[in-house]
Amino acid sequence: MPAPRIAVGPAGTRDYVRNAVREGGGELVDPADAEGLVWTDVNDPEGLSEILSRYDAIRWVQLPWAGVEPYAEAGIFDHERLWTCGKGVYAEPVAEHALALTLAGLREMKRWARAESWGPEAGISLVRGRVTIFGGGAITRMLLRLLAPLECEVTVVRRHPEPMEGASEVISFGRRFESLKGADAVILALALTPETRGLITDVELEVMEPHAWLVNVARGEHVVTEDLLVALRDDVIGGAALDVTDPEPLPEGHPLWELPNCLITPHVANTEDMAQPLLSARISENVRRFGAGEPLIGRVDPELGY
Repeated sequence: MPAPRIAVGPAGTRDYVRNAVREGGGELVDPADAEGLVWTDVNDPEGLSEILSRYDAIRWVQLPWAGVEPYAEAGIFDHERLWTCGKGVYAEPVAEHALALTLAGLREMKRWARAESWGPEAGISLVRGRVTIFGGGAITRMLLRLLAPLECEVTVVRRHPEPMEGASEVISFGRRFESLKGADAVILALALTPETRGLITDVELEVMEPHAWLVNVARGEHVVTEDLLVALRDDVIGGAALDVTDPEPLPEGHPLWELPNCLITPHVANTEDMAQPLLSARISENVRRFGAGEPLIGRVDPELGY
């Protein structure tokens, strides 16, 4: 069986991506000779569109990150090609970071880290607590495993309310307000789509418990920033722990930085050092599968855009 002919782009892509193609049994070729393409620019749908319009023999495109909304919004996905992304690749480090943010928030670590004198007791234990997770993908599945030793009662809110191992209940978005009441932590781990943009507004924040923390490891645009800022200033909720923000990067001097009940990390739930071995393994496996005619991992639904 001939090796699958795979191109890598754009120019400047790291060598480990090409090495991963080779490890999967692929032959590195120019786009003009390719039947598959690994495209690594996070935000250049125009560049990808140009290549695909010139070389229509490309039947498969691998996008190495999980969030592909710039490509969905540009209307680049079609039914003529196979599309795959990094869906599920980074679940372990991102879920780990989500748990770290949740514990740090409930335990008020930001306040203690900035303190210069002994203070009054504060903090909430997550053991046997209640957690709501928005999203039913690989990050949530990993989070459910990490939360299991804490014996948490976990409600998952997802598009299709199918049972998930480790979840006490899985419900649809139509019932999302039920899941906010009583939760100690509300974690966002879902794809950004037109339906989920602005998911958390002042309405949802008012429904949450006064002690609850909002944790976002998905996309900043899931949350209406001005509404969150007001809620944090007025102690409507306990706090927010954000690895993603809107806008992003969060500008210096933005009021969220100074709030004692807002913990921010600069989109580091998955760093490049963490990503390289995980992404390399995914690319190699999909190249192997493509060459063997087997189903690919991380398929993108052109209709849903993720």
